[in-house]
Amino acid sequence: MFVKNINQCKAFIANDGCTIREWIHPDKDKLDLPYSIAMATVKAGQRSYKHKLKQTEVYLITSGSGRMHINDQQQYVAAGDSIVIPADAIQWIENCGEDDLIFIALVNPPWTEQGDIRLE
Repeated sequence: MFVKNINQCKAFIANDGCTIREWIHPDKDKLDLPYSIAMATVKAGQRSYKHKLKQTEVYLITSGSGRMHINDQQQYVAAGDSIVIPADAIQWIENCGEDDLIFIALVNPPWTEQGDIRLE
């Protein structure tokens, strides 16, 4: 049985500027999974950098609100929303609220620093 609490995950700043805690990563956790799962935080009034991933990504917004940008599209998002981000799409998210914007990021194949390309 594999159980891992988010509080066991060391926070770091990813290439997109978000504070990340890698919850499950098959390379680090020695699991046979085709994806990774992380918790990301964007502080109030801040945004991630424009970036793109070589992988498909899904955001699950757990708290806060913001504006999601994917290529030439943008949309308001809030807790309870899911967002599918195609591989190689230019993306960033901005926190438009007064509280932290927190989301789960599921990346398939698993996230790598080399595959997370900052564009600004």
